[in-house]
Amino acid sequence: MTLRGCLGKKMILNKALMLGALALTTVMSPCGGEDIVADHVASCGVNLYQSYGPSGQYTHEFDGDEQFYVDLGRKETAWRWPELSKFGGFDPQGALRNLATVKYNLNIMTKRYNSTAATNEVPEVTVFSKSPVTLGQPNTLICLVDNIFPPVVNITWLSSGRSVTEGVSETSFLSKSDHSFIKISYLTFLPSADEIYDCRVEHWGLDEPLLKHWEPEIPAPMSELTETVVCALGLSVGLVGIVVGTVFIIQGLRSVGASRHQGPL
Repeated sequence: MTLRGCLGKKMILNKALMLGALALTTVMSPCGGEDIVADHVASCGVNLYQSYGPSGQYTHEFDGDEQFYVDLGRKETAWRWPELSKFGGFDPQGALRNLATVKYNLNIMTKRYNSTAATNEVPEVTVFSKSPVTLGQPNTLICLVDNIFPPVVNITWLSSGRSVTEGVSETSFLSKSDHSFIKISYLTFLPSADEIYDCRVEHWGLDEPLLKHWEPEIPAPMSELTETVVCALGLSVGLVGIVVGTVFIIQGLRSVGASRHQGPL
């Protein structure tokens, strides 16, 4: 069962999870009946709680990017970018009170309504590098998991088949307008020709863990024969250029000499 509250309005949806959404926007209301064009949208105080775990989170987003979140496990404000904390603060106790309210409402709705559990959606996984890859230069791999529902997922990294934990970070669950979620995992790494990477995703919508493969695209080195051919072609072009240039110089000198012998008319 899903419940979203937006500017005082509530909508009950047939989902197997509780979404408390006191989602206020700075420039528009997503619950409005008219389409409003806005330059920037902030989702302030998106509450998510589910009985599995149990788990829950309280999130602030701006233009679809997470600013910070509070979850039941850490019970503290976690800033997506630590630099943002220099410009403001947020007391996690307010978020924890909101999550307690959402938990209470979920328990009531579970007892009163005979709802059918929602279908487990199949997540979509994409892996890419943050910037163009250069061997030996630090970079970041990004594993974007989209279309998550319910928001219970395990994302891990493998390097040549071995589990990697160092240099790994991830976002909280980012909500979408269709009530599914996105989660992003990051891995800082040093590109090497000998290392290949996999993003491993486990979710109830998958029959088995999904492995998304990534390896650096390195141009194949030229063979000795290819190098010889390229050098020979370069040398040939250079010799042709010298011959053509010499011919033009001789013709130019002859033209100047002929004009001097003719004298003035």
